Amino acid sequence: MRLGVIDIGSNTVHLLVVDAYRGGHPLPAFSHKTELRLSESLDHDGRVDPATADRLVDFLGECLRVAEDQGVQDVFAFATSALREAPNGDEVIARVREETGIDLDVLSGEDEARMTFLAVRRWFGWSSGRLLVIDIGGGSLELASGIDEEPDVALSLPLGAGRLTRERLAGDPPDAADVRALRSYVRTSLAEQMRPLLTVGAPDRVVGTSKTMRSLARIAGAAPRAEGPFVPRWLGRDDLHGIVDRLAAMGASQRAQLPGVSAGRAAQMLAGALVAEAALDLLQVERIDICPWALREGLILRRLDQLAP
Repeated sequence: MRLGVIDIGSNTVHLLVVDAYRGGHPLPAFSHKTELRLSESLDHDGRVDPATADRLVDFLGECLRVAEDQGVQDVFAFATSALREAPNGDEVIARVREETGIDLDVLSGEDEARMTFLAVRRWFGWSSGRLLVIDIGGGSLELASGIDEEPDVALSLPLGAGRLTRERLAGDPPDAADVRALRSYVRTSLAEQMRPLLTVGAPDRVVGTSKTMRSLARIAGAAPRAEGPFVPRWLGRDDLHGIVDRLAAMGASQRAQLPGVSAGRAAQMLAGALVAEAALDLLQVERIDICPWALREGLILRRLDQLAP
C-alpha cells in the first residue's frame, strides 16, 4: 500500500510517500516539502504568528492534493517541538483539523526519541546489540539507549541546533565569546542528564540520525547522498573537533558552500556541531555510524506494525 507521512518540524514541512507493507522495507516513492521555518516564525511570546499558521494550513492542503495524485491510501501527520511548545499550538492544531481534516499527532520529546530508536533498530538489526542513538533536531536533542526495539532510556533535551542558534549565537559569524559560552552551556546541560545513559549499559553501536548529523558527516568526508542509503557513513570524534573550529570561523554563506550543508540550515550548523561534539565527548564515544532512517521512518514502521495482518 501507499502511505503518506507529513512531518511538521522546526525547519521544514515534509510529505514523504512510501510504498510499504507490514514486515517489508518502506520504499520512498515521492517527496514534497517546503521550508516553513516554523521555529523562526514565532512571536516574542513563542506563539505561532497568523501568517505562519496560514502558510502551514495552505501547504498541508497542498500535501493532501499531492498525496491524492500519488495514489496514497493512508495519510498521517505529526509535529514536534516547535508546535508542541507554542502557547497557541492547540489553536493551530484545531484550525488544521477544521480546514484540512488532518488530525495532527503532536509527539512528546520522549516519543520522538522512542520512534527514532525504533527506526535505527530496524535499519541496523539485532546484530548491533545495545544501541545508543543521538538525534539533533531543530528544537530538541533526543537520546535513547536499549537492547530491544523499545529503548530502556529515552531522553529529550531543549538543545536543538535551531533553538540554540536563535537564543545564543546572534552574530554571523558569531562572536568567539558567544561560542565559548554556548559550548559551556551545552556541556553543562548534557552532563546533568547523562547518568541514565551511563548506567544502563555500554553501547555496542552508537548511531547519529537526521539532517544535522548527516551534514556533519558529509563535511567530514562521508559519501554524498547520491551514492544511496546503503553506503556506510560515519562521523569521528576527532573530526568534530576540527569541524567546530572551521564552522566557528565562517559566516552562514560560507558554511552553505560546504558539502552536505543547505543554505536554509547553514546558520545552525555550528550549534549542531557543538552539541554533537559534547555528546561524543561526554559519552566517551570515538565514532558514530550515520543512519538514513530517523523519526519519520520510525512512525511509518509503527503505523505498519498496527495494520491488520
